[in-house]
Amino acid sequence: MRLSKLTAILLTAAVLGLGAGSVSASEDTELKNEHFSFEGVFGTYDKAAAQRGFQIYQESCSGCHSMSLVAIRNLGDLGAPFYDEEHPNANENPVIKAIAAMFTVTDGPDREGDMFERPAKPFDHFPSPFANEQAARASNGGALPPDFSLLVRAREHGPQYIYSLLTSYEDEAPEGVELRDGMNYNPAFKGGQIGMSPPLFEDLVEYSDGTKASVEQMAHDVVTFMAWASDPKMEERKRMGWMVMIYLFIFALLMYGSYKAVWRDVEH
Repeated sequence: MRLSKLTAILLTAAVLGLGAGSVSASEDTELKNEHFSFEGVFGTYDKAAAQRGFQIYQESCSGCHSMSLVAIRNLGDLGAPFYDEEHPNANENPVIKAIAAMFTVTDGPDREGDMFERPAKPFDHFPSPFANEQAARASNGGALPPDFSLLVRAREHGPQYIYSLLTSYEDEAPEGVELRDGMNYNPAFKGGQIGMSPPLFEDLVEYSDGTKASVEQMAHDVVTFMAWASDPKMEERKRMGWMVMIYLFIFALLMYGSYKAVWRDVEH
């Protein structure tokens, strides 16, 4: 009986491990119940949605939001949006090379002790849109735009919260609500007033796969990409969790069989 209880505890822990990274619903706002492919113990990232989400990040979000914990080459890793079976080494992936070519990074010092700029390489991290935190705050009314590589995991019920935030802007505040200067009304944001202007609007981008660029679709896609950036090893972790569960199940059967064999002839 003790063995059975221990096994049950271990199996339960493995199941909970598969869902690591999920968070409870926000108590401050009413969130929209958007479904994402990466949710649940069987969830995986929708690569097409993540690729479109990267396009949204590049064209709409990267001017304010950094993504400092993600290297450009990570986009081509196994399970990443631009992974290519023909080029499993992300450094040789032509798409990753093309993305890296879009950026310049500050490097150095050189032999003279000076810093210099050079074209980015796949091993470089995404460059920040601002030189430092002070410059970021100065350009955003004192607010510091959160880092894209942390945002989903930093927010309670992150994917639904961010999706709701991006799709809940209203042109006018309801009666009785007076907006402060420079603020926008968004009921998904705590307090209803947010300094960030609506980042998405209909047909903001033109998707190469023909997907209609509605606000809801773009929000879904960019949240998918942000979820990957916040937890790029999620699929690998879930696969490992299932392997642990299978191992524990076989181990439990073997232990039960051994228990029955050892105590078969013992009189009680």
